[in-house]
Amino acid sequence: MFGEVLLIAQLIKLQDYISRYEWDIFRYPTQYIRLKRDNWNKLYNIWENPETVQQPENEVESVIEREVQPAIKRLSKLMAKWKRPIAEETEKAIVQEKNEYADLPETEEALKQYFLDKLFNFQMNWATSTVTETSIVNSDYYQNSLLKYLLQRFPDTYLIMYLPVFTIKKAPVETEIMLISPIGIEIIHYIEKDSSVVIMAGDERTWTLVNGKEHTKVLSPLIALKRSEKLVNSILVKNKIDFPIKKTVLSRTNSIVYATEPYHTKIIGQQDYPDWFHEKRRLSSPLKNAQLKVAEALLKNCQTTSIKRPEWETNREKDIFRDMGE
Repeated sequence: MFGEVLLIAQLIKLQDYISRYEWDIFRYPTQYIRLKRDNWNKLYNIWENPETVQQPENEVESVIEREVQPAIKRLSKLMAKWKRPIAEETEKAIVQEKNEYADLPETEEALKQYFLDKLFNFQMNWATSTVTETSIVNSDYYQNSLLKYLLQRFPDTYLIMYLPVFTIKKAPVETEIMLISPIGIEIIHYIEKDSSVVIMAGDERTWTLVNGKEHTKVLSPLIALKRSEKLVNSILVKNKIDFPIKKTVLSRTNSIVYATEPYHTKIIGQQDYPDWFHEKRRLSSPLKNAQLKVAEALLKNCQTTSIKRPEWETNREKDIFRDMGE
């Protein structure tokens, strides 16, 4: 039922947005894996046995009583006027869930993609808010195909930092994508152009995009990779952590031509990309303590921009976590 084919990595940092993982990196990754498994099993069971979706007529009322009333009692008397809207929204959500389950995909493969898409939104929530704070998110990230690809195609023991912003000597420093696996950190730069373009890896300053007779100079991705590696290495050294670091330039759409591969950097073009990709997916290892220590050290040096969440929203989320046994 639930297996390796259903993969989604963990987004522990998205630019400078606040993240659940900043609170406790040793708690949330394992909690995420458990929640993913439990929710997939629930969905799969409903898909196989759609009759389980039917609820008693008084279920709406009981859910409101069980989930909404305790939260309302903890709110001040001034917020009592919200009782009816909250109850109405809860009832709407239950009806919506019934309708949604009534229209699940017909095939198992389609069901998996349906679940992964739902889980992507869940991951975005965890990567942009905590129980008490939230960040103002650029909505483009919800349609970001590369971000979704990285999350939906790699195992959940990969912890992803997507273009994180670090604070070094009180100044923000933007960095590259980071894949923190149980065996090392891979700092990645994706370069993807029209399929007719050939990428010529030149000196350390510039590369050339060749499209027929047209030649266009672009800044070498090695510059950003080296800057990111230097920053990550300095944080690990400061925290006395020994953990392998690799740098990789990737393209799924273009050939990359080079005379000699740069020192300590892999260049992987369209032809070699499938091998790199399958190697990542084949990694079979649980989360490691050293991996989590690395993530913790990096997160502590990241910049975070957020605002306080409304009190009623904060209390509601605490109720949800309490119901889940947290």
